[in-house]
Amino acid sequence: SSPAMLPLSLLRAGKDNPMLVELKNGETYNGILVNCDVWMNLSLRDVVCTSRDADKFWKIPECYIRGNNIKYLRVPDEVIDKVQDEPVRKDNRDRFGG
Repeated sequence: SSPAMLPLSLLRAGKDNPMLVELKNGETYNGILVNCDVWMNLSLRDVVCTSRDADKFWKIPECYIRGNNIKYLRVPDEVIDKVQDEPVRKDNRDRFGG
């Protein structure tokens, strides 16, 4: 079985990599991850936004996505491999309310 992976460590490793973000409203954002914080708020650049019915597309230079609007994220396999190679740090627990 694969080791447990924290979403935040996955996002940190995904910095400067392409990712797909689907929001709860059905819109998708494809872009390069610029930054993320402990609430999983994301900044993306070079973004293509697709409407929920996939009938409209927008190219936007950058966008900010609030973490509580995210339904799911898709990151490249290389990013996942990079996270699996890192030891899991236990000192972050307090910051996540756990």
